[in-house]
Amino acid sequence: MRGRYDEIRDRGAELIAIGTGDQGYARAFVEDESIPYPVLVDDRGEAARAAAVRVASWFELLHPRTWAATRETRKRGYRIHRAGKRVKQLGGTFVIGPGPSLLYEHVDADSTDHAPLERVLEALPER
Repeated sequence: MRGRYDEIRDRGAELIAIGTGDQGYARAFVEDESIPYPVLVDDRGEAARAAAVRVASWFELLHPRTWAATRETRKRGYRIHRAGKRVKQLGGTFVIGPGPSLLYEHVDADSTDHAPLERVLEALPER
């Protein structure tokens, strides 16, 4: 989403990431990846629980089906950062607002499952 951040802002929206590590981990991530948007820390998992985002088992995280996605990620020039505080916490993507409206929701089924960026952008309200 970093590469589309200006487009998101031009549409009147804000992008906020919530990470699973501590503040030092988040700071390193922001610096390493040149993240221009706010990154918050959910070190106790409260936001993840409120959004019903699953925690994977070690078997799910280390299952061979995740290996191909990891290789593909590295081939595209991305790297997997050191593990955060809650390494088994899966992710989710939500488009919220205006107001309390939930416009889009994608809760990751496993560590390789992420919301399709085009679907997220389609869910943004028109300005």
